[in-house]
Amino acid sequence: MELHSTPPVHGGAAEMPEPDVHVVTSSGLLISAHSKFLAATSPALESMINRSERKIPILGVPDDAVSVFIQFLYSYRCDEEQLKKYAIHLLALSHVYLVPQLKQKCTRALAEHLTIENVVDVLQLARLCDAPDVHLKCMNMLFKNFNALQETEGWKFVQNHDPFLELQILQSIDESESMKKRTRRRRKERSLYMELSEAMSCLEHICSEGCTGVGPHDMDTSKEKGPCSKFSTCHGLQLLIKHVGGCKKRVNGGCLHCKRMWQLFRLHSCICDNYDECRVPLCRKFKSKEARDGGESDELWRLLVRKVALAKAIMSLPKRKREEEPREEVMDYQKLRGLKS
Repeated sequence: MELHSTPPVHGGAAEMPEPDVHVVTSSGLLISAHSKFLAATSPALESMINRSERKIPILGVPDDAVSVFIQFLYSYRCDEEQLKKYAIHLLALSHVYLVPQLKQKCTRALAEHLTIENVVDVLQLARLCDAPDVHLKCMNMLFKNFNALQETEGWKFVQNHDPFLELQILQSIDESESMKKRTRRRRKERSLYMELSEAMSCLEHICSEGCTGVGPHDMDTSKEKGPCSKFSTCHGLQLLIKHVGGCKKRVNGGCLHCKRMWQLFRLHSCICDNYDECRVPLCRKFKSKEARDGGESDELWRLLVRKVALAKAIMSLPKRKREEEPREEVMDYQKLRGLKS
């Protein structure tokens, strides 16, 4: 069976020489074509033509998809309706015959028309045709709609015939969930460091300038002070300081509030670089003790000090610079919970 028409090109059919090759489809259909157009667009077809092949088999896809493919080799055009109908077949052809312009159009069309019903088929094709953008979009859809995916025929086919792909998808979903958990944990960690950094700033503010209810011993109590810009943190610290002043149990007696305040004093001393003039209680005492011990505090405590000092430095930067600071890997949030109590 032969198709005598030649794909349209600009300039009119009268200027075209006679076709010198035929493309053979799976059904035996012959599509007349010109070797110079095929060779100019596809390196794979050029190689076949250079071997003096005058019948070029393009098999495994519908005849109409082959016609659209040949038409694109002539005109570099393919309308939206054709792409929507034959995108899967055209992606395979563009990959096999090395036509990147068509491959780009196909990947875009597949990504736009991706559904839960065809996502498995498109994913398999994306793996075979080296289409990372489509592969990523397929995986994202799988992650978000895995329960619905399990009811589709495509997933059931994979379970029965492609256990490797099934394992790969399940592992990717598991890794995605683990990454989400790590991201949530790191956000909590960063939030903790920022809170402690703000607490250090408030502690210095209370002990040097005074706030609404607590201040240094030489603070002028006749002048009423209004809430500061960080009053929610500052107010909590003032309550802790008042508690420490009147608590009978204290740290040795097992008071959790006193222990917390003691840890805040110690943390301040570790990041304070002006302890000779510092007015925060116990700052010089903790510094001296640290010097006597040779800095042999436990590793977890040293990590906390570094992270809070870094958070304090970042918070002192302008907002734009602060957003440009690189994210750092941090330890497990659960391990640091003990330092908060």
